[in-house]
Amino acid sequence: MTRNTAIELAERYFDDGHFVADLKRRVAWRTESQHPECGPILQAYLQDEMAPALRELGFVSTLHANPVASGGPFLVAQRMEDPAWPTVLIYGHGDVVRGQETQWTQGAGPWELAQDGDCWYGRGTADNKGQHTVNLGALGAVIAARRNAGQPLGFNMTFLMEMGEEIGSPGLNHICAAMSDTLRADVLIASDGPRIATSRPTVFLGSRGAVNFELSVSARSKAYHSGNWGGLLSNPAIRLAHALASIVDAKGQICVQGLRAPAIEAPVAAALADLEVGTDPEDPTIDVTWGEPGLTPVQRVFGSNTLEVLAMITGNPANPVGAIPPNARAFCQLRFVVGTDASRAEDFLRAHLDQAGFDDVEVAVTLTAPATRLAPDHPWVTWAARSIAQTTGKKVAILPNLGGTIPNDAFADILGLPTLWIPHSYPGCAQHAPNEHLLGSVAREGLQMMAALFWDLGDIGSAKVPVLND
Repeated sequence: MTRNTAIELAERYFDDGHFVADLKRRVAWRTESQHPECGPILQAYLQDEMAPALRELGFVSTLHANPVASGGPFLVAQRMEDPAWPTVLIYGHGDVVRGQETQWTQGAGPWELAQDGDCWYGRGTADNKGQHTVNLGALGAVIAARRNAGQPLGFNMTFLMEMGEEIGSPGLNHICAAMSDTLRADVLIASDGPRIATSRPTVFLGSRGAVNFELSVSARSKAYHSGNWGGLLSNPAIRLAHALASIVDAKGQICVQGLRAPAIEAPVAAALADLEVGTDPEDPTIDVTWGEPGLTPVQRVFGSNTLEVLAMITGNPANPVGAIPPNARAFCQLRFVVGTDASRAEDFLRAHLDQAGFDDVEVAVTLTAPATRLAPDHPWVTWAARSIAQTTGKKVAILPNLGGTIPNDAFADILGLPTLWIPHSYPGCAQHAPNEHLLGSVAREGLQMMAALFWDLGDIGSAKVPVLND
């Protein structure tokens, strides 16, 4: 049995319909973590779906209640062969965003897997059920290939699955801290998020952080007639609009010094140099003059900070009346890279607004998620990129961090692991929206890549190549 045999078994898992059968069954679980009443379903997905699947692969699973009351349960499964061999931690999440049943126009709705050409529609197909199904299918192929050859797998595995990623991963950091001995590993290998483009295999090494905050102006307790009082009473919507314009200019550049990104380091710039964003046919047209000047589009997404206004409200937009509204609110989000002092975001905003004359604008930070980044030239990155390139014949895109935000700090900061994320989705997958889908071609290539990667990891364990952490 050889590396190619493992790849062929992974291909067979897809081609004979077993992958689709597993994914169809998992999509049917309505694991919407935003709904408190779904708690029993979240538990059942781990107990009745994932634990049996992992048992077939030789794992011993335990379920753990979330130490945070609002969070879903966790599954920790281990497959240990030899403590002297490398241990890989694999992560996935089984919860999904709301189904949005009435808004689907393709497929058969959120809870039934439906194929249309290369697209497989269903909630969780891209985020994250399809992705952890790829990884487990590839692992199964490698275990079978090694067993048929009379060989051990060659490494140890711990699998961690949470059921609250879509609500901010409550309890994940607590679990990682409390179970640090159980979760000890040499590297995290996980899959979430999209590739940079459909045809280009991607490895990302962390994620941008996020600060969600609200700006509000409350001028008075009620609205007043705009004809009788216009010109005499300040308009909260106008005050808020000008406050926002002082924070981000008309071209999208951040104007608050403390919220701006540090200079892009040379290794990060080198990793981004040959990458492009917006190359898939379904991608929106990039506004080339928007954002931080002097940066390429890919540097703006993966190497810098961005600030967006996600929603605004004042008065009654559905039924406007001739009155000066009493208040206005804006919901904003800063995406930031490593090196930004996000812990002081509220202080930076407050000082900026006061200096600009907007002391009537209130600031409230509602969420902060850290930024993480593994060095692009780390030995584990070089090893993974080499393995994937050998399998696919394609140049691998190395992203120092994802443009979005995932709970990578639990693994990078709390567990202290090198973190490799190998996504099996693509930018146009409609995750978090109606018509979410997975591309069959990307899933099949993902199975090939991960089978080969796990095979190569077994060669490290059997001392055919150096252990990377030495």
